[in-house]
Amino acid sequence: MALRFDDHRAYVTLDRPDKHNGLTVDMLSGLVASARTIARRSDVRAVILSGNGPSFSSGLDIAAATSNPLAIARNFVPRPWRGTNAFQEACWAWRRLPVPVIAAVHGRCYGGGLQLALAADFRFATPDAEFSVMETRHGLVPDMTGAATLSRLIGIDKALLLTMTADTVDAAYAAKTGLVTELAPDPVAEAEKLADRLATRSPHAVAAAKRLFEKSWQASARRTFAVERATQLPLILRKALGRTEGR
Repeated sequence: MALRFDDHRAYVTLDRPDKHNGLTVDMLSGLVASARTIARRSDVRAVILSGNGPSFSSGLDIAAATSNPLAIARNFVPRPWRGTNAFQEACWAWRRLPVPVIAAVHGRCYGGGLQLALAADFRFATPDAEFSVMETRHGLVPDMTGAATLSRLIGIDKALLLTMTADTVDAAYAAKTGLVTELAPDPVAEAEKLADRLATRSPHAVAAAKRLFEKSWQASARRTFAVERATQLPLILRKALGRTEGR
């Protein structure tokens, strides 16, 4: 796992290229730690998630993960103050950040790797990238927040189809169904362009927009209107009081 900062961007890179960035328990811990480090910095305006080597991530490395059953059991228990276990928090930590998170996907994006990408706010992918909700091949179901993110991005029928079949789909299909935001030959470059555009906007408004949709996307209209008001009021007061921008 590599974390670096460049101007207003944070780069989080999965760095196990010889295994197509198959996720280990240590890598999941590194993802959570990276998100918490970024959350403490006021200069970061966007995060770019990517993978070193031939793939974004081939998913959880089952052999490596199951080599230590005690670690699996310990990390499977949810933290009551967050409502997620270690596997889920490795993905959902990016939803908790107030800044936009952009996944730059290439090669394989399978299983837990796909759930990580889906937890980003935006996904740019190369035209030859491959996607799979792979868990049922191992007799499992998505359990790293994939049920929550899939339900927001695509219809239940397509979510069930991808999950039950564990089929591998191409980037064109992923873009058509909503798994991918846009296709790009160089997804990191496209992610950087978007990060730069977002950096020209009010950081308070960008953070508020992320929070607004996170809290209201599948809520009732009445609940959504209440969240809109609660999110907008601090922004109006900030402008009325003439506060300068800055996170």
